[in-house]
Amino acid sequence: MQLKIMPAKKHLSAGSVPLILFLCQMIRALEVPLDPKLLEDLVQPPTITQQSPKDYIIDPRENIVIQCEAKGKPPPSFSWTRNGTHFDIDKDPLVTMKPGSGTLIINIMSEGKAETYEGVYQCTARNERGAAISNNIVVRPSRSPLWTKEKLEPITLRNGQSLVLPCRPPVGLPPAIIFWMDNSFQRLPQSERVSQGLNGDLYFSNVLPEDTREDYICYARFNHTQTIQQKQPISLKVISVDELNDTIAANLSDTEFYGAKSSKERPPTFLTPEGNASHKEELRGNVLSLECIAEGLPTPIIYWIKEDGTLPINRTFYRNFKKTLQIIHVSEEDSGNYQCIAKNALGAIHHTISVTIKAAPFWIMAPQNLVLSPGEDGTLICRANGNPKPRIDWLTNGVPIEIASDDPSRKIDGDTIIFSNVQERSSAVYQCNASNEYGYLLANAFVNVLAEPPRILTSANTLYQVIANRPALLDCAFFGSPLPTIEWFKGTKGSALHEDIYVLHENGTLEIPVAQKDSTGTYTCVARNKLGMAKNEVHLEIKDPTRIIKQPENAVVQRGSQVSFECKVKHDHSLIPSVLWLKDDGELPSDERFSVDKDHLVVTDVNDDDGGTYTCVANTTLDSVSASAELKVVAPPPTPAPVYDVPNPPFDLELTNQLDKSVQLTWTPGDDNNSPITTFIIEYEDAMHEAGLWHHQAEVSGTQTTAQLKLSPYVNYSFRVMAENSIGRSSPSEASEQYLTKAAEPDQNPMAVEGLGTEPDNLVITWKPLNGFESNGPGLQYKVSWRQKDGDDEWTSVVVANVSKYIVSGTPTFVPYLIKVQALNDVGFAPEPAVAMGHSGEDLPMVAPGNVRVSVVNSTLAEVHWDPVPLKSIRGHLQGYRIYYWKAQSSSKRSRRHIEKKILTFQGTKTHGMLPGLEPYSHYSLNVRVVNGKGEGPASPDRGFHTPEGVPSAPSSLKITNPTLDSLTLEWNPPSHPNGILTEYTLKYQPINSTHELGPLVDLKIPANKTRWILKNLNFSTRYKFYFYAQTSAGSGSQITEEAITTVDEGKTAMASRQVDIATQGWFIGLMCAVALLILILLIVCFIRRNKGGKYPVKEKEDAHADPEIQPMKEDDGTFGEYSSDAEDHKPLKKGSRTPSDRTVKKEDSDDSLVDYGEGVNGQFNEDGSFIGQYSGKKEKEPAEGNESSEAPSPVNAMNSFV
Repeated sequence: MQLKIMPAKKHLSAGSVPLILFLCQMIRALEVPLDPKLLEDLVQPPTITQQSPKDYIIDPRENIVIQCEAKGKPPPSFSWTRNGTHFDIDKDPLVTMKPGSGTLIINIMSEGKAETYEGVYQCTARNERGAAISNNIVVRPSRSPLWTKEKLEPITLRNGQSLVLPCRPPVGLPPAIIFWMDNSFQRLPQSERVSQGLNGDLYFSNVLPEDTREDYICYARFNHTQTIQQKQPISLKVISVDELNDTIAANLSDTEFYGAKSSKERPPTFLTPEGNASHKEELRGNVLSLECIAEGLPTPIIYWIKEDGTLPINRTFYRNFKKTLQIIHVSEEDSGNYQCIAKNALGAIHHTISVTIKAAPFWIMAPQNLVLSPGEDGTLICRANGNPKPRIDWLTNGVPIEIASDDPSRKIDGDTIIFSNVQERSSAVYQCNASNEYGYLLANAFVNVLAEPPRILTSANTLYQVIANRPALLDCAFFGSPLPTIEWFKGTKGSALHEDIYVLHENGTLEIPVAQKDSTGTYTCVARNKLGMAKNEVHLEIKDPTRIIKQPENAVVQRGSQVSFECKVKHDHSLIPSVLWLKDDGELPSDERFSVDKDHLVVTDVNDDDGGTYTCVANTTLDSVSASAELKVVAPPPTPAPVYDVPNPPFDLELTNQLDKSVQLTWTPGDDNNSPITTFIIEYEDAMHEAGLWHHQAEVSGTQTTAQLKLSPYVNYSFRVMAENSIGRSSPSEASEQYLTKAAEPDQNPMAVEGLGTEPDNLVITWKPLNGFESNGPGLQYKVSWRQKDGDDEWTSVVVANVSKYIVSGTPTFVPYLIKVQALNDVGFAPEPAVAMGHSGEDLPMVAPGNVRVSVVNSTLAEVHWDPVPLKSIRGHLQGYRIYYWKAQSSSKRSRRHIEKKILTFQGTKTHGMLPGLEPYSHYSLNVRVVNGKGEGPASPDRGFHTPEGVPSAPSSLKITNPTLDSLTLEWNPPSHPNGILTEYTLKYQPINSTHELGPLVDLKIPANKTRWILKNLNFSTRYKFYFYAQTSAGSGSQITEEAITTVDEGKTAMASRQVDIATQGWFIGLMCAVALLILILLIVCFIRRNKGGKYPVKEKEDAHADPEIQPMKEDDGTFGEYSSDAEDHKPLKKGSRTPSDRTVKKEDSDDSLVDYGEGVNGQFNEDGSFIGQYSGKKEKEPAEGNESSEAPSPVNAMNSFV
């Protein structure tokens, strides 16, 4: 049976146990104490103590060290498997095992490659009691590949457009950290408008002229090897509309793509993610990162919400100017729909991200080691959870329990193994493996069956000293199998304990909660089981507590005097105390003014810095007490100083010499308060028009007490005066008597006179009225006059009250008028007013543009011409012409869909424009309308046109299946955008040898109706590279590439294995040594030549991997085409960096697009008809084998601080 000491605490009184204190035993599993002497004698199964991580990424430039440490008695032996089979380290001279452990050291510094030792390793530690196993350790070398060489075209954009600069870093291991810098290795500034996405791309919500630069450089930092790779710089130029028109006009003759206005403000649209909804899956415990980046003008702001829930407060963080939402330590409750909202002044859009939280297995109860005595029972429990729920598998000594040797003492019940009546042969190490599709957990737990007599591990005659009235803990650490019972005695003769309460702990410790003087004595601990008995004596002494009987007192002293603090301590006579003084919980200042004797701290010549808290601390080896006092330092009362203040306010204000437009003000100054008055400020109040408001009138010197003031007509004046000195300004004086000036005619007319019709038959005349102060008299009115500009009519006038608008009705439509507004009051008229120009109201245009012609430029671009409408028919201010166009019917699918009309507006008097972004091989219709300030005129008759065929997109997919010795089967899906009628497919392929050199290219034409093809007569065990693309009558489309390997000829392999091993022949060894010496000499010569500037033949091999023949189509009309160049090599970051060539064949293609020709209501075009070609490229994935990249160490160590 399992043995267990009683629960953690149990209180016993001396009365209930007259002679002994007894620890009852209860059912429990034995725990082996970590006592060195005990562990030396006990047999114990192996336990893994240290191992390398499951996913172990190594530096290929250093030796490989795979850790496996274990303990056990006797010491365990170690063995390894690699990729599921036994790894015989004795047969590999580069592999050694660290003495006394299972750690492998693979020496690849002198020779060998890290890729050779890539694989899954598992360590086994074994002794006579069982075998423990490590996790599956996946060893992979880190990779920091170079960027594929590419030709990056300069980008030219109009102010306000959006932009995405792609980074597309090479796939490394572990993944690279991405950042953008310039040629000077300075971080590019980021903001709400410009920021880096999670994928490394640089997003511009809208570009500004200051974004113009030629060195946008994406860097990829591979931390494992401290390597930084650099993408070729990207050039961006942001120019105004006029500059762009001049540039396009010079390059494209008479064709004009741009209008006269810059990009209008526009509502937000998302740059990433695409669409209205997306899905994100994350594992429990990880960081959930959700990203939304929007473009728009003005720059959109991003907001985040969780539908039907709230964001967790303490786990939610916003990054990248709130474009990234991060939730740490996610769990299943974080699943749900998250919504990001992009908003600016013109509108808002949202995107919903559905988040699902999965979970790799995690422990609910991991199995624990069991130490049992013969005949006892026990259980191993292995409980884990995850999403999906993990599967539980048991192993014993590293072997699945289903095929292990039978043990009658164990029974498996799902996640539990039940042991009954165990014997010593039942000792073993059990492994529990909990796994699902997202990972696994592996735990070792041993069952060790021992028969051991009791042992007491606490040192004999240990002395315990305790302060009175505090708890006393007497240790009795023990071990035995079966679990011993513990008994405590007090006194050498086993005298009974008659008082107080004792607490018994399951580890054998006796606790006296409140120790008293009579608790002093000798205590005996006795441990017994059926195999024997052990005992141990300990001694307890109770000491008096330390006390401060005279505490320091608070003090207030004057600067320069002396202060003394007293601290008297009483302590146990057998203990030696020490007294320490502290100031503000720190050491006393190192100053001779501070002195300490037996009971006092004295501070002489006290200054302000000495103020604070002084603490006396009394310490012994068993306790510590403290007491504190406050010291406050004050100064002697100061000598009274003269009072400096602002002046007192002036008084006795008097008005004299009262005239129509002037008056004299006299006053008496107040006291200057020991600072001479420099200025007097005079203010006035107009009680008639603005009662209660004071306005500045004049300033005079501080030596004056009178001022001559200029006045305006028809104002009821009051005055006040303030005095000012170097300290400040006084309060205002009392107000003077009121003085009303005489009325006069206005001396000015209203400003901002305008005339603009709101209806086709009216003219609305508006102006800014005069205020009361400007009216100069009562009865303010306005004389409004108007007449047609081009007619002989006399002025028509009307006098209106003090208003700001007059409406003239019954006017002709859109006729120019002359307008003037004159002020008058009861005294007379203001001077003759200035004449302003206005127009009566506009009406909709009456005539549609005629003679609409369409010229198809290429498969995605058309040019439209039309005749202007007569000016009289416009009936308003001409704002431009508007083209409505739509895709009527697809020529390839012949199916009608919902018609979505697009709109382009061309400003001013333009009579032609470009329609960009058309779909190839489609039928379109359009009409043209003239636009004025009132709206659109009638539409011209619909005009239809066809776009020609274009080149197709790449095939949707390409899979290579059914490899045999000499054949491969290719399966594909047609292009998602055929852009015409497919005529045929072209397949090109070539072999790749073991040094990654390409063989001859084979060209094969395949009918367009095929989606499967079998290639025969291929070489066995050979890797092939395939290039596949579709064609229409317009040319070849983008290609898709793939690689595959034919199978191995097993017969030839078996024959080769039966050949004689010549590697052991003496003549062969001598020949190989000579070849190695020759290669070494050649490498030294190449290295010397390279350092002197010689060219290392890497580029030729890289060129051999380029796309052999496929070049993208280029339209005849001069639209943007695609080309690539190998003229530029990778630019090293610093001399001395190793930059081996990247021998991997890359797929290079790009998609051209024409964007923003005109002002599109659908957000696709800009208002002026301009366009920009944007480029994007795709790269094929790195090959799955281990030779896909080369590494380059970091050229700039200082750049490590950038990430």
